[in-house]
Amino acid sequence: MKIAFAGTPDFAASALRALIAAGHEVVLVLSQPDRPSGRGMKLTPSPVKQVALEHDLPVYQPEKLRTPEQQAPLQDLGIDVMVVAAYGLILPQAVLDLPRLGCLNIHASLLPRWRGAAPIQRAILAGDTETGITIMQMDAGLDTGDMLSVHVTPIAADDNAHTLHDKLAVQGADAIVAALADLPSLQAARRVQPQDGVTYAEKLQKDESRIDWQRSATELDRMIRAFNPFPSAQTTLDGAALKIWAAHPVDAQGAAGTVQSADRRGIVVACGTGALALTTLQLAGGKRLDATAFLAGRPLTAGIVLGD
Repeated sequence: MKIAFAGTPDFAASALRALIAAGHEVVLVLSQPDRPSGRGMKLTPSPVKQVALEHDLPVYQPEKLRTPEQQAPLQDLGIDVMVVAAYGLILPQAVLDLPRLGCLNIHASLLPRWRGAAPIQRAILAGDTETGITIMQMDAGLDTGDMLSVHVTPIAADDNAHTLHDKLAVQGADAIVAALADLPSLQAARRVQPQDGVTYAEKLQKDESRIDWQRSATELDRMIRAFNPFPSAQTTLDGAALKIWAAHPVDAQGAAGTVQSADRRGIVVACGTGALALTTLQLAGGKRLDATAFLAGRPLTAGIVLGD
């Protein structure tokens, strides 16, 4: 098919690579404008743009797609379909109507659960046992379009947002290639999203990242996994910021936020209910370390309190 592709992060780049490998003719790639990144805050192309450049594909990076002038590069391309994955811009109806077969979205949840910006993280936070990919026929709503195909994947007890993202990126890439191979049949049998079970995955905010040790160990385990790699779950140690990258619930009790023990197996901290063994930590300005390496540089003893 003749395709326009719209996406920005690594999740979308996986799908673009798969579409190119499948032999589709990608006539235009849309991505977010280059953003400052790294210590030098150098303008850096998105992962999708990098894939496009590797394959000599034309790239268009509008700030918005609201006006006829902004939409002009999409006109007269004669595209069969536009594939959208984590693009970051809302497509107006005029753009949705351009492709002969409409616009398809690769969404990282089992719709209608977790419509919105952060479905992977919100699924982990909520304690969901499964998630997946929905290939959706886009409409003007926020992830409200008809479902063409649904692909389920379990959420493992040790999955964090990074590992689950990578699983879903592969699944999404495979799903969109399969959908395009059988698109007329899928569109003929497409399903309206049910009204029951709708939830919204709000974008993660940094102010959500502070650990409240009064919460249960189960809740905090989910939080630490959901916020890895961004924005990272944080507490304090002697007033200094301390990031917690990995932990798991253990059978221990004590005053919330109090270290119960500390050895190579982990730094056990009591929670409102149960306790967490912290296994990967990072002090402000330092490196990410496992418990053994962390304790070698910053010994901890029972009774020390983390957090405010």
